[in-house]
Amino acid sequence: MLRNFPQPDTVYSHRIRDYFIAALTFLCVAISLNMDASGSMEQQNFMGLIAWTFLFLLLWGENKEVRMQVIIAVAFATLGEHFASIYMGGYTYRFGNVPAYVPPGHGMVYLTAVALARSGLFLTHARKIALLVAVTCGVWSIWGISGYPAQGDQVGALLYCVFLIYLLRGRSPMVYLAAFFITTWLELIGTAAGTWKWATIEPVMGLSQGNPPSGVAAWYCLVDAVAIGGAPVLLNAFKRGSEWFKADKPKNVHQGARND
Repeated sequence: MLRNFPQPDTVYSHRIRDYFIAALTFLCVAISLNMDASGSMEQQNFMGLIAWTFLFLLLWGENKEVRMQVIIAVAFATLGEHFASIYMGGYTYRFGNVPAYVPPGHGMVYLTAVALARSGLFLTHARKIALLVAVTCGVWSIWGISGYPAQGDQVGALLYCVFLIYLLRGRSPMVYLAAFFITTWLELIGTAAGTWKWATIEPVMGLSQGNPPSGVAAWYCLVDAVAIGGAPVLLNAFKRGSEWFKADKPKNVHQGARND
């Protein structure tokens, strides 16, 4: 079940860039979500501009595959935000909108998951970190359906099971594993600060839902999976289109000269 995890007893290199991306995103999440808890719409828009700037700068040193993954992650997550929050009401931001910093924020969160997943720290201790995450999130999920908390969390327990499937059977478990840390961090800070609030009752199945749900990382893993799976498809499509254009262009030029 752990066949897609890195091999143990292997020496992996540590890149400062990977840890810098993670540290910057964790710090930005903490600052921005606390600021937005009492900020204005204009401040949200300004934070969005800063977030886009940071994302573009971070992508400068990445290859085209990672850049494409981030583009897909941002697009898919933005659609998901509008559907799940504004249309379905699964969770609600303070102004009932999707703040301007959220789309680029999803890009930074995804890039952080990728950076941590390839870092020497995570590669070296992958199985130990996975066990820690599985146990921690499992205890959190059990607590949510135990009847002790005032707001039950049946959705969280369900999402936890989905997260385990991603972790144990997914093709990119290291990204999903790393995503747990940054997404749990932002969800706990965002809900504690009041930047957004999850509905007490999930609108589709009518199940109780924590604020945030314990297995909320599973939703972000879906974004990650779409980005990882979609990037090669789009890159190959662009490559074929470019090759077709290059092959067709001389032909047209030659025909035009012959007609003259």
